[in-house]
Amino acid sequence: MPQPVADNRNSPDTRERILDAAEWLFAEHGFDGTSMRQITSQASVNLAAVNYHFGSKEALFHEVFHRRLNQLNLLRLQELDKLEQEVGDAPLKPSQVLEGFFGPALEMAADTTHGGHTFMRLLGRTYTEPAEFVRKFMAEEYAEVMERYTVALYRSLPDVPRAEIVWRLHFMMGAVSYAISGIDALALVTGRFDDDPALLKPRLTSFLLGGLRAPLPEQVMQDTKPAR
Repeated sequence: MPQPVADNRNSPDTRERILDAAEWLFAEHGFDGTSMRQITSQASVNLAAVNYHFGSKEALFHEVFHRRLNQLNLLRLQELDKLEQEVGDAPLKPSQVLEGFFGPALEMAADTTHGGHTFMRLLGRTYTEPAEFVRKFMAEEYAEVMERYTVALYRSLPDVPRAEIVWRLHFMMGAVSYAISGIDALALVTGRFDDDPALLKPRLTSFLLGGLRAPLPEQVMQDTKPAR
């Protein structure tokens, strides 16, 4: 939990303090459950400072996401560029596509020092509790990355119908989101749970690859058979 410090609207770190405080509170309580008073108290600033830097709670929420997603998506695109350069015109392996897309996110989730873990908890929570206004800017933030990686998956699995690939990508994103944000729920059911962030990546990557490579459901296979 970020610790409050002295208020100084003109301090160069005031904006970052507000973002850090808002990020932690949104992850804990959600967008609707976090008040501006909580944010100003946590960041040790007044409401004028938040309005000066962001203008509104919605704009602040957007900026909390943009700050981290911009970095995350840049890493994803850089990784995909690197992998595609290595294979030339050949398609990537499904495991490479998954590693490029989910690897940076899981590494960020394991970062408990620089705020990555908090943000990924917030991202997971937002997927399961999306505010209506979030849908548009999330789609904009993800547009280029999703297009590039979806095409890469199409090429890596040419025998799998494209609609099925989109569904599996949807399921995988849901699994990652829940794994990041749902640890408390699983601990409640099991009584005990190893939540070491460093172990999340290898466990989840193996699970995702199994799901991506799973045999097609018989109904899907029947629907994709050519007509005679």
